[in-house]
Amino acid sequence: MSFSDFSKVETLKELNTFLADKSYIDGTAATQADVTVYNAFKQAYPNFARWFNHLGARAEEFAEFPAGKAPAAAAAEEEDDEDVDLFGSDDEVDEEAEKLKAQRLAEYNKKKAAKPPKPAAKSIVTLDVKPWDDETDMDELLANVKNVTMDGLTWGAHQLIPIGFGIKKLQINCVVEDSKVSVDALQEEIESDEDHVQSTDVAAMQKL
Repeated sequence: MSFSDFSKVETLKELNTFLADKSYIDGTAATQADVTVYNAFKQAYPNFARWFNHLGARAEEFAEFPAGKAPAAAAAEEEDDEDVDLFGSDDEVDEEAEKLKAQRLAEYNKKKAAKPPKPAAKSIVTLDVKPWDDETDMDELLANVKNVTMDGLTWGAHQLIPIGFGIKKLQINCVVEDSKVSVDALQEEIESDEDHVQSTDVAAMQKL
């Protein structure tokens, strides 16, 4: 709702009625809308606004005033009170808006920090490790494979599978963190055991 033309008494009445159950023009905190309405009111009634500011600044003194007469000290201080602005200046509104913005940012960062981190993306990889021949010591081959360590690598179950002519291949499972472990690099590391390993293949791979 807009309250801008205070040259009309109706605008004052409408504003008074509008504020009967509200503290601000728009929402639950002071905004630019409040500043705009206040500036329009002050421009239309500058003397009234000044008088209202003075009286509001001395609200606590009212109980001390004798009936029909104000203390002499209050009159002497009138000039000093001319700068008091009960309605709030633009700078005060901006400061309040900045405080509200900072508060909301702090609440957002707090909620964000409280959220548990997303689990790392992982894959289950099944590798076929082929020996040179039937004389290859498969126990040593298995031990050398499991001795390969990488951050994000976890070895799992294994089995020996016949592939012909008395030769068995090692089939072994592992779980890898995708962002940390390169399967190609893992194969190269296993194949570096040239005394036992002829080659490696990825038999299966799926995301966890």
